[in-house]
Amino acid sequence: MLLKDGNLTIRNACAGDTAQLAAWWNDGAVMAHAGFPLGLGETAENIAASLARDSDSGGRRLMIEVDGRPAGEMNYRRVDACTAEIGIKICDPSCRDRGLGKRLLRMFIGELLGPMGYRRIVLDTNLNNRRAQHVYEQLGFRRLGVRKDAWRDQLGVLQSAVDYELRPEDFISCPGPARP
Repeated sequence: MLLKDGNLTIRNACAGDTAQLAAWWNDGAVMAHAGFPLGLGETAENIAASLARDSDSGGRRLMIEVDGRPAGEMNYRRVDACTAEIGIKICDPSCRDRGLGKRLLRMFIGELLGPMGYRRIVLDTNLNNRRAQHVYEQLGFRRLGVRKDAWRDQLGVLQSAVDYELRPEDFISCPGPARP
C-alpha cells in the first residue's frame, strides 16, 4: 500500500523500519495507552520476521510519515472475506493533536472500502481513550458495545474496551458539516 495526501504518506512497513518500530514498541510512554506501560520488549529481528509474513490479502503493518519523517504506524488484518480489523498509533508526540489521525484514517479506510473491497471495518479502543472514540465516531463508526474489565495491562490494572464497526454506507469520507 502506498497512499499520499499532501504531507501525509501511508506505506507498507519494510525491513528498514524495524529499528524505528522497535524503538516505539519498547517505549512505555508510546505504548501505555495500549496497555503496555513497560513497552513490548520486542527485538528488531522479531519485528523483521513478522513484517516478512505480511501480505496484502492477510494483513500488513504500515508506516505513517509526516513531511517525510516516521510519525507512527497503522495496521490491518483480514478477519474474513468482507471484514478488516484496523489499528492506528501516532507515535511522535509532536504529530498528535493536529487532526492528522482523522486525515490518515480517511485515506486508509477509503483504500480498504474502495480498491481493497472490504465491506466492514472493525476496531477497538480503550474505554479511557475518549479522543480516539470521538474521531472514530466522526468518521461514521458505530459503537457496538463496551467490554468491561476485559483484560489486565502489564501492571495488573483491569482495562475496558469499546468495540466499533464501520460499513461503507456510514463512512464519512470527507470533512464537512456534521450529519444529523
